[in-house]
Amino acid sequence: MPGIMKVEHVTSGYGEQMILNDISLEIPSHQISIIIGANGCGKSTLLKTMARLIHPTSGHVTLNNKPITKMAPKRLARVLGMLPQSPIVPEGITVSDLVGRGRYPYQSFMKGWSQDDYEAVAEAMEMMNITEFADRPIDELSGGQRQRVWIAMALAQQTDILFLDEPTTFLDITYQVEILDLLTDLNRKFGTTIVMVLHDINLSARYADYLFALKQGRLVAEGKPADIVTSDLIHQVFNLRCSIMVDPVSGSPSVVPIGRHHVREDEDELATKLEWV
Repeated sequence: MPGIMKVEHVTSGYGEQMILNDISLEIPSHQISIIIGANGCGKSTLLKTMARLIHPTSGHVTLNNKPITKMAPKRLARVLGMLPQSPIVPEGITVSDLVGRGRYPYQSFMKGWSQDDYEAVAEAMEMMNITEFADRPIDELSGGQRQRVWIAMALAQQTDILFLDEPTTFLDITYQVEILDLLTDLNRKFGTTIVMVLHDINLSARYADYLFALKQGRLVAEGKPADIVTSDLIHQVFNLRCSIMVDPVSGSPSVVPIGRHHVREDEDELATKLEWV
């Protein structure tokens, strides 16, 4: 069962530059949570702090009421997996070798690979539809295929909680939807708690069970997309004028930006009709 992860009055950053300011939140178990906000607001910093890649200057992150700083690294790695933004590919490594690195938390100096290790790697590659690429070097794959390999490595780790920092960056819309669909499959099949950072507001609203909205290092809103995605919130977080309409496919709120060059004369009337109720 995935543990209960809480962030309690956390201030965090890099060196003397603080990015997060007194943030408190609780990650919903078994659900997909997505962190949204403008560039530089602290989304990735929050994810890294929760994954213990950055130590907060004040406050703490707990898992089942135990500070993660007191957990042994391999023990934490069996519970929490992290896929960073734009990970570096080791030169010449094959798909199966990279996915196999996800089994590191289960290895020891005196112990070789077990049947469980082989099965975990095979299952992860099958879930990400990359089994046919097992013996190919990562360098030969497309961007979308590479991203599936990295996610498969995280899946092979078999954690209850999975963090992903912008898993759809640099991918075209087809691959973006494919990756998010695969992660939704993982959540629904195994109940994996997934926390992601995404830039696309509409995809975030469509795929998230729960949203966290950040602005300048502070948490300004959280909740179900239908409850918190309003034109006022989008203006507050992104400084963007918009209307909110219902996504005709998912029924989730969908943001329609209002720019300077495509505004109809009856803008006010149109905005009223589209406003999310």
